[in-house]
Amino acid sequence: MAKRSRVETELTVNQILDEAFKQILTIGFDAMSYTTLSTAIGVSRTGISHHFPRKTEFLVRLDQRIGEFFVEALDFSSVASLELSWRKALQHKEHKAVLKLFFSLCGTNDNSVTYFSAVNTAKKIAITELGDNGGKCINQLIGYSAFLLLESTL
Repeated sequence: MAKRSRVETELTVNQILDEAFKQILTIGFDAMSYTTLSTAIGVSRTGISHHFPRKTEFLVRLDQRIGEFFVEALDFSSVASLELSWRKALQHKEHKAVLKLFFSLCGTNDNSVTYFSAVNTAKKIAITELGDNGGKCINQLIGYSAFLLLESTL
């Protein structure tokens, strides 16, 4: 078999990452698997695992994209706007999936997942734009989100 070019390999990796991003937001990280990815994009499970030997590597590679997706839904013009935009974001299953992922990673022992930028980035922007009140607002919204997500699983 002929060796694949670097461009072809990059296209395949990007195709896998695009589908992983989509599945993380729609079915959740836990439900996403090499099989669901393979079925969706037509790349063998072995081909996917060649590029991503561990499932957490998707999170490492997609961390920034997931963070940007979440933060884009937020309005940092005032504390009230931030709170309202966060609550509106939680009405969409994709944004809810980001927070579910955040909470599932809290306390993880996997050293490859050292942080999750969605919430960290939101908090940094809130503090930069709104001062300490912005940071406090994010903390409260994280607590609100935890209870909301817990209620939805009961």
